[in-house]
Amino acid sequence: MSSESAARLHPKVVLALVCLIAALIGLNFTVIKFALERTTPLLLAGMRTVAGGTALLTFALARGQRLPTKLGDYGRIFVVSFSITTVSSALLVLGIERVPAGVASLVSSTMPLFTALLSFALLGARVNRLGAVGLIVGFAGTAVLASPSLSGDAAATGIGMLVLSAVAWAFGTVFMRWKDFGGISPIMIVGVQLYMSAAILIPLALVTEGTADTTWSWKLLLPVLYAGIPANAVTFALMAFVTQRASPTQAAASAYLIPVFGVVFAWLIRDEVLGLTEFVGGLLVIAGVYVVVTANTRRHA
Repeated sequence: MSSESAARLHPKVVLALVCLIAALIGLNFTVIKFALERTTPLLLAGMRTVAGGTALLTFALARGQRLPTKLGDYGRIFVVSFSITTVSSALLVLGIERVPAGVASLVSSTMPLFTALLSFALLGARVNRLGAVGLIVGFAGTAVLASPSLSGDAAATGIGMLVLSAVAWAFGTVFMRWKDFGGISPIMIVGVQLYMSAAILIPLALVTEGTADTTWSWKLLLPVLYAGIPANAVTFALMAFVTQRASPTQAAASAYLIPVFGVVFAWLIRDEVLGLTEFVGGLLVIAGVYVVVTANTRRHA
């Protein structure tokens, strides 16, 4: 169903859904922190792809959707899978292991900034003056977050991993706009790509990390299920629903709400408090993402 033919949602419903999406993803940074107390990063990344992929494929098949039949489709899905749910997902978990959950959510929220840059480089998409200002502000915030005040090699490495995770996610997003996916439903695409990622991440984790540092219990199972289903499968399905039935500006609002919820949940659950540097850097990142996203969506509204 196209966005033109789908029934528009009431603005209050859109706001509620966008806030729900942002809250589910924002909470995920804190949940992953708890999971990492009981397992290793790559194994966690692999397990969450299995959980999310199973949920999405089950949902898609139950709705009568079919798996792709063309080899070329699987090749294009693999590129997206490798960039977003393999490389980006692995770097995300590795980064979260090294920095506070709230800071991780702020750095990860730079993805729309890299999407704008890659859209310009690969698709020739124009960046208007307002968008350019947003990019400058957002990357200035990233520089502040990555400044030495975070202290420690582990934190610096974590910030670097989270930035690279955002770049990889942005590339996969731009690639999906760049290439033709032959009318395959977004939910089916993500379900297949998650299983492709699991086929890489889990064997890699078993070889490089093993399972000696993993404690198998419900305290690990619950975070894995949350990271894979509510924070991944459910939010993706909700975003697809909102995108079809709301304006681009409304649908994109979650991009700058996610780090807000990420910081709030990290404070409420793990007593994490942002320092002045993180606070200033985070505000700049959110402001930059807001300007870039709204400048872009106005152009396509």
